[in-house]
Amino acid sequence: MKLLEYEAKHLLKTAHIPVPMSRLIKLGDTLPTPLVLKSQVPTGGRGKAGGIIMIDKPEDLQPAIDKLLKLEIKGFTPKTLLAEEKLNIKKELYLSILIDRWSAGIKIFAHKNGGVEVEENTGFTSWSIEKKSQAEAIGQQLADYYELPGQTFALQDLTENFYDCFVKNDATLIEINPLILTEEENLVAGDCKMTLDDAASFRHVWNFEEKPAEVNFVTINPEGNTATIANGAGLAMATVDAAYQAGLKPTNFLDIGGGANEATLLKAFERIVKYKNLQAIIINIFAGITRADEVAKAVVAAKKQINNLPPLFIRLAGTNYEAAEKILTENNVALLPNLESALHAAKEVIHD
Repeated sequence: MKLLEYEAKHLLKTAHIPVPMSRLIKLGDTLPTPLVLKSQVPTGGRGKAGGIIMIDKPEDLQPAIDKLLKLEIKGFTPKTLLAEEKLNIKKELYLSILIDRWSAGIKIFAHKNGGVEVEENTGFTSWSIEKKSQAEAIGQQLADYYELPGQTFALQDLTENFYDCFVKNDATLIEINPLILTEEENLVAGDCKMTLDDAASFRHVWNFEEKPAEVNFVTINPEGNTATIANGAGLAMATVDAAYQAGLKPTNFLDIGGGANEATLLKAFERIVKYKNLQAIIINIFAGITRADEVAKAVVAAKKQINNLPPLFIRLAGTNYEAAEKILTENNVALLPNLESALHAAKEVIHD
């Protein structure tokens, strides 16, 4: 079974492999720009066929949606499109894992050059992998091969999660092309092809429907005193780590993902306030596909609808920040300039 890109990326994200913030869209949807619009068809070559469009201006979005929904690529016409954040690309790499028919084992393949011209590449490097414990060494060798010594730990984690994703989903192929190194020095799966073994379907309940933002919710310490809300797994983890370093006791990890709106954020607040020792909520959002004004609306709604809502310490930046600032100011909700000041202010209200 060949998966569509958004389905494959859902499984990557579940395996803790970084993917861009994204959401499925259809004709009539409105989204903040810039973004990347991608046709969702079960075939390669979408870039060369015009199935991927960069959108920089809001007025270009609807014509692009209309165009892609009608564009046939190798006999396939999409039923849906994927909108993703536009990454700041420093380097494009190639990485895949597959069942090697010659050795009847699992192999990882890599190339220093990824992207639309990958089929022109020669000289791929490969490693056999039989168990998860080999991932650390292969990740080290990948860092050496890619000439990215600063990404050694990230590539070791990626290799381990890549192997896990492959085995747990009974895949026969997972191809990340490109594996993007961003200007911010993050490794992100820019695109993904994935094929699952139909014969193993009895072992799985594959569900590829879009999940609401609040599903990326993990309780860390139910006795903690400070809840955290952020967007993007990296920022969410960094927020939890910063809270620990500030001497707070985080209750949870919450990545609201991309495309979160007032309703999904309000549900997240309702879930958070169930922690019995909660005394503060840290909100750390860098808005992109999730807009800052939607976050602001959710904050205002939460303050009006949730009686036991503890003090909020909010840092916002990014898309529609000015609109968010106006909404919060009009409702007497303070914004803080950075995460450090939010943590400091939260610590002032915490009592043992």
